[in-house]
Amino acid sequence: MSLIAFEQNKRLEKQINFIIEIDKVKNVIRKSLLFDGSRFENVAEHSWTVSIMAILLKEYANFKVDIEKVLFMLLIHDIVEVDAGDTFLYSDERKNAHFNEQRAAERIFGILEPDQKKMFIDTWKEYEEGKTNEAKFALVFDRLQPITQNYVCKGITWKKHNVTYEQVVEENKCIKEGSEEIWSFVEYILQKSVEKGYLAKNQPPREGGK
Repeated sequence: MSLIAFEQNKRLEKQINFIIEIDKVKNVIRKSLLFDGSRFENVAEHSWTVSIMAILLKEYANFKVDIEKVLFMLLIHDIVEVDAGDTFLYSDERKNAHFNEQRAAERIFGILEPDQKKMFIDTWKEYEEGKTNEAKFALVFDRLQPITQNYVCKGITWKKHNVTYEQVVEENKCIKEGSEEIWSFVEYILQKSVEKGYLAKNQPPREGGK
């Protein structure tokens, strides 16, 4: 892949080459199918969808949010997967994901001039830490989309990877911190997923250990 040299404006040169670099997220395939079930989605498609969701569903935030910052987070949160790849939420690989993603953030955002590098890295870290209102609300949609995709596609990804109801609840209960209303919706479709056989629920042990 050829980069672009533009001696008249080196800052603009770096910005354009950054765009060229992050375009690679279109080649990073996620574990979730598109809503129509035709194929697996890529990271760029995921980022676009969750950004639309955040604008559309802003009214369900638990608190006032800066929606522009939420969108910025959602548009850049997975850029690091150009280097680190997509890590399935329910896999053991998640343990090492943050280290790999941190290294990727330094390289990819480092293409930019220092002021913009800092802005991108600071915003990415804020999302990852999940402490601010904007980070909590952005996370709602990063988690809501694949759950909804699985429901619409009859639990294909959950079944393929033997994901249980209990795992989905544990890994996604953070949604409630950003939106109690959306969490109520998630609880509803997870229960429906169990009833329809899309998602397995662990059976409680019988009395007497039998």
